[in-house]
Amino acid sequence: MTDTASHRRPTIMEVARLAEVSHQTVSRYFRAPDGLKPATKARVQAAVEQLNYRPNLVARSMRTRQTGRLAVVVPTLAYSPARMLAGASSAAHWAGYAVEVLALEGGAAERTERVAELADSGQVDGIVSFAPVLASLDLQASSGTLIVASADFDDEMRGIGELADASALAEVIEGLAELGHRRFLHVTGDLQFASARARRDTYLETLERLGLDSFGVVEGDWSAEAGMAAVEALPDRDGPTAVVAANDLVAAGVIRAALDRGLRVPGDLSVSGWDDQPLGRLLSPALTTVEIDLEGLGSRAMTRLIAALRNEPAPTEPQQLHRVIWRESTGPAPR
Repeated sequence: MTDTASHRRPTIMEVARLAEVSHQTVSRYFRAPDGLKPATKARVQAAVEQLNYRPNLVARSMRTRQTGRLAVVVPTLAYSPARMLAGASSAAHWAGYAVEVLALEGGAAERTERVAELADSGQVDGIVSFAPVLASLDLQASSGTLIVASADFDDEMRGIGELADASALAEVIEGLAELGHRRFLHVTGDLQFASARARRDTYLETLERLGLDSFGVVEGDWSAEAGMAAVEALPDRDGPTAVVAANDLVAAGVIRAALDRGLRVPGDLSVSGWDDQPLGRLLSPALTTVEIDLEGLGSRAMTRLIAALRNEPAPTEPQQLHRVIWRESTGPAPR
């Protein structure tokens, strides 16, 4: 055992496993031990002493009123949740709640333990988790603390669910077709991501539906270099007139390589991206892209939690997560 591991604070889940009881039973041991069977109480006490477990002081007493505080759990690696967090915090503050943000390391199993421990502590009225937690643990039923887990990322923080919806790409291609484009090229993101696979599949399905020609699908890795390499490999004549890039960084690489080859954007080659990164609107030409309403995604998750806390129906009106933004990098097909 390493020094770090030996000094790590034990969790309520570890106590529960050692005592062979549920973690809610351990929680009841600290809140109302007289309600437990003597044998169960003895096993939990032995596990607590063996692990030297010390719960938060708030968890030692039964909660008698709401705290007015909500927790938002965010990942620590691979993805920046700042915009989703901004949306969630704004919705909570508007409803009169304070927000605490917790960045939890480890995989889904470890995060689930930490969320369960937080739920049992009584320190917050509810939890929104943007980091994946295990669906096998019914956190709300076991702790009494309301929890909303946003199912938009897998355990590697790759976008799934709504975030992987690629229907806006069909709108991009349809718009370019109306401008006269017939020959397209797609540079993908890392195909380990569901979002990259969905955009590739939507690209191919849309071209087939509209009777358009695909000059190819170039597998990329979300980088500008992937976009540059795809354009550098194009023939001098009769290439695509439109490149649909997996994200704005890939699109920036496409534009750079096109200009290096003497191609005009959009005069000779129209280019679109995805993500609406701030720099995209400052490029020359400004980049056509797809905006993702991450603030809205965070706000809706928090609104669902607050509605449940107040025994109110959750909002059911449909929300548009993706929106095509047409800018200067796309135009009529060359004659």
